[in-house]
Amino acid sequence: MQGGDEFISSPPKKTVRFGGTLTDILLKYEKGETTDFELLKHQLSDPDIKDAQIINWLHEFRSSVAYLTKEREQLVRILLKLPWLRRSREVVEEYLGFLGNLVSAQTVHLRPCLRMIVSQFVPPRITIREGDVDISDSDDDDENLPENFNTCHRALQTVARYVPSTPQFLMPILVENFPFINKSERTLECYVHNLLRVTVYLPTLRLQILELIIEQLLKLDVSSPQQDIEDAEETAHNANSEEKSTEEGLFDMEEDEERKGNKVVSSSSERMAHPLAERLDILMTTLFSYIKDICHVDGKLDINNTKDLYRDLVAVFDKLILPTHASCHVQYFMFYICSFKLGLAEAFLDHLWKKLHDPNNPSVIRQTAGSYIGSFLARAKFIPVVTVKACLDLLVNWIHKYIDNQDTGANAFCDVALHGPFYSTCQTVFYTFIFRHKQLLDGNLRKGLSYLQSLNFERIVMCQLNPLKICIPTIVNLFAAITRKYQLVFCYTIIERNNRQFIPVVRSGAGGDLVQTCTNPLDSFFPFDPYILKRSKKTIDPFYQFWEELSAEDLENLKKPIKKGTSEDEDDDFLKGETPQNDGVVGIAPNSYESNTRSPVSSIGSPPECFVPYPQ
Repeated sequence: MQGGDEFISSPPKKTVRFGGTLTDILLKYEKGETTDFELLKHQLSDPDIKDAQIINWLHEFRSSVAYLTKEREQLVRILLKLPWLRRSREVVEEYLGFLGNLVSAQTVHLRPCLRMIVSQFVPPRITIREGDVDISDSDDDDENLPENFNTCHRALQTVARYVPSTPQFLMPILVENFPFINKSERTLECYVHNLLRVTVYLPTLRLQILELIIEQLLKLDVSSPQQDIEDAEETAHNANSEEKSTEEGLFDMEEDEERKGNKVVSSSSERMAHPLAERLDILMTTLFSYIKDICHVDGKLDINNTKDLYRDLVAVFDKLILPTHASCHVQYFMFYICSFKLGLAEAFLDHLWKKLHDPNNPSVIRQTAGSYIGSFLARAKFIPVVTVKACLDLLVNWIHKYIDNQDTGANAFCDVALHGPFYSTCQTVFYTFIFRHKQLLDGNLRKGLSYLQSLNFERIVMCQLNPLKICIPTIVNLFAAITRKYQLVFCYTIIERNNRQFIPVVRSGAGGDLVQTCTNPLDSFFPFDPYILKRSKKTIDPFYQFWEELSAEDLENLKKPIKKGTSEDEDDDFLKGETPQNDGVVGIAPNSYESNTRSPVSSIGSPPECFVPYPQ
């Protein structure tokens, strides 16, 4: 507070007047006197405008919003371009007040106001030019960025408070402002993070915002196939190894090696070599963090919040993920939320099951739902064996009913077009059995074998529809080896016959030409194959069941049937006369089908290609 003498001696604050008050200027403009109006526009557009000037003008504009009609759109546009975010707190507060007054009195300016706010959801760009060439164009990631974003959300909440219809006008603007996938990682991360923040205070938009984000993530995902990511990582690793060996040759000093090592290597080791995979990794980490924060309050699972978010995510899954073939990573948002509570995992399985067995769904959706069931049961550590058995019962019962209806008559032959969902379900059962058979037999071998025998695998593999001919060879060979070991069914006679009766499946190629393929006629994939994005995989790995590579002992054991007497009925020797006299050897064989239909061989934790030579 200034004393009397100080007040008299201090210079007056700079005023901003051009022939009177703002109201006078606007009234003069209506009468055709434009000089003061043009001076006003010039001052508001001045990049060197001072905080005090902005505050004075905003204060007057707040009192004169009735004059800011559609005809004053040009002036409003200049006001919306004012650099208010990076100003003093007084400017920010005055500007927020102005926005509230403007949209409440003149809703015609709602869209421009929303566009201005949303445009601030990404870091500003700093461009350094030399002549006509941009020598630097980067994100301005200053320390005030989080505070600026907070202010933007305050502005959006202010507008929404005054105009209840804000959400319906906001959503198209969020869509049109979403950065292209080739924009910088930081730009994409900030925009997605801010969109997710909007869902907290505008919950009616959550489903649409999640749909928008996941649609963009899918674009990144399908543009960076798993094989491409692994190739890029291998290339980068080899380049780093060569660089390191060169440096070691030049500087053979331990201290330099240690100093060179820790910080630089650890920071770069988090990055993905594939540029689109790097963006996807960052955005998946952001999405996982959002899911965790929404579902947990004070560190404890909030079941109501979780159920609500689960419903939204399932709706997005149905609309975007299920119809998308061979996405690698985005679908893991369902895997992650289901890990919070068994009830969610069971609800997801039930949802997929309904998709699978409903004949009104397109065949491709039914087959994909089957792939998701098998991959989810095989890979999710948090699903107990009792749930696995319940799912196997459902699937196997459906298979047997299908065989009852289709194994005789005109359609009783091997045809993917006719029986696609059936083959997908069989593959789901085989795949689940391969991953879970040890748990199904754990504890009480006699009881476990009795359960597996009740599934009647023999009838499934022996039926006229011949699922072993259609399912992926990796699965068929492992299933055959494991079921032979436990004397559940002998598959090799059928496999050998199928190999002799090679019948190609005719498909339409990308260019319209007819091509022939037979290694993966279902065109199936395993949606929960190993997750390889470096940062976000840390969220998934604790809940993920990796494939345990077969040891030499396991390989040897697969050759040996279990001893008689371990099954409940000691006289039940239905494999008598079919067990090969000279045991085959299980090994790793070259790939027998296209890489995009399976886990690449280099993926840690993926089942290898196996074969069993047939008895001569």
